[in-house]
Amino acid sequence: MSAYGPREWLPHERPLFPGSPSTPSHPLALRWVFALLGTLVAITGSLGNAMVTTNQLQLQGALGVTAAEIAWLPAAYVMTNVSANLILIKFRQQFGLRLFTEISLVLYALVTFGHLFVHQLGSAIAVRAAHGIVGAALTTLGIFYMIQAFPAQHRLRSLAVGIGLTQIGTPLARVISPNLLEFGEWRGLYLFELGLALLSLGGVMLLRLPPGDRYKVFEKLDLLSITLLSIGMALLCAVLSLGRIEWWLEAPWIGWALAGAIVLVVSGIAIEHFRANPLINTRWLGSGLMLRLGVAIILLRMALSEQSVGAVGFLQAMGLTNEQMRGLFAVVLLGCLLGIAVSAMTVKPVLTRLPALIALTCVMTGALMDASSNSLTRPAQLMISQFLIGFGSTFFLAPALIAGVGSVIAQPRNLISFFVMFNIAQNVGSLLGSAFLGTLQVIREKYHSSQIVEHLTLLDPQVATRIQSGAASYGQAVTDPALRNALGVRALGATASREANVLAYNDVYLAIAAIALMTMIWLTYIAVRSRLRARRESLLSAQATPAPAT
Repeated sequence: MSAYGPREWLPHERPLFPGSPSTPSHPLALRWVFALLGTLVAITGSLGNAMVTTNQLQLQGALGVTAAEIAWLPAAYVMTNVSANLILIKFRQQFGLRLFTEISLVLYALVTFGHLFVHQLGSAIAVRAAHGIVGAALTTLGIFYMIQAFPAQHRLRSLAVGIGLTQIGTPLARVISPNLLEFGEWRGLYLFELGLALLSLGGVMLLRLPPGDRYKVFEKLDLLSITLLSIGMALLCAVLSLGRIEWWLEAPWIGWALAGAIVLVVSGIAIEHFRANPLINTRWLGSGLMLRLGVAIILLRMALSEQSVGAVGFLQAMGLTNEQMRGLFAVVLLGCLLGIAVSAMTVKPVLTRLPALIALTCVMTGALMDASSNSLTRPAQLMISQFLIGFGSTFFLAPALIAGVGSVIAQPRNLISFFVMFNIAQNVGSLLGSAFLGTLQVIREKYHSSQIVEHLTLLDPQVATRIQSGAASYGQAVTDPALRNALGVRALGATASREANVLAYNDVYLAIAAIALMTMIWLTYIAVRSRLRARRESLLSAQATPAPAT
């Protein structure tokens, strides 16, 4: 057997894609071991970044940096993660799964260990960037292990479970991170992450994936395309991550980065478009099916930003911490797990739009429920709505993946193109959602604040009474009447700002519901149009068929 070429496999053992493992039959006990190890690896790949994202305030204090500077940590992760599959898929295809697995996990363990000695922002950003590449590798590795846990007739269910488990990192991090911070402050997070990395490394070394086919796939021109596309996408991710924090029109680097991203990405796509053997098949990605799939994933991800930008941002604006939101995210985690289970039980190749419509319905319902929030709203009032959104966030993923996998199986050379598109659509959709909704919240808060303040005048008896009441609360601590009155005015201003934030977040919830509704209408229109076209073609075919001779 050649080191670079396909093996002879039995029909049920044949690898699903080039670079994926073979799927021989395993005894039941071994399948359970594969399932447990796949769960561990999938969660390990997403949990590390989630713990950083959900505890930025604590890390900001530990590193002594500003809010804009600490935002570079999750941004650096996405900047490398979004284009990592450009390299990783070909690496698996040419050098094999074993080397891919060992390098990925050893690098992850070393990177996580390096967190314990990071005391500067620059080093922390570099570590997060490395983790973005490793996280992409572990996500794929977790899915491969889960595929081994299911028999051949349930292969689609294994995909549903595997890809769903990669999405539960954020709610899980919000549930467990308060205890980790109590254990060892920010080092407690990194020690836990290191423990998961070492457990995954030990498990993968003990239970290796079955071998797959190996091909000679790297070409010299790949390096130029990968460099241009990776740097361009990294710049775009940086703009989307930091734009609303440093504000779009105030930081000059945002304009330069966006211009550079456009030039680099367009140049990379142009090179791929005219290559004889492209890394990314631009013509296939430009087909109607792939464009619609990519846009649908982006819109779904934008709508699902309700949880990270809407609910969490609202509760943080009301002064709540992760400890006080733990119960809410335990419910969200339960919703995510239920979404994975229902998706695995109902997934079918012919039903790919219906799960997206159900997920969008859950998001729209949850957003409309949250749109009536007020300054007294707390996690207990958001549990049902956030449970629905958690369910939707994992329910649609497997059908969206399977919608493109069918055409990839027919044309395996498009494997890299599809997974790059799928990964970019998910990441860019999440970033676009956060950027758009975060910007909308800031704009609407300024609007509502101006409307509220416009009606606050000392000539209004209610305003004067409120200021006097606020000043009286400082009576025992402040003896100067003028200072007490100033403190009363400031307290009223803080109350006005809080109410403006509440109204702004309600506007954000309504915007999310509108995005979900418009996406549902668009997907329904596509489905109806496709059915009518198929029926018309069937009628034309029947009319063109000559009647049998009598």
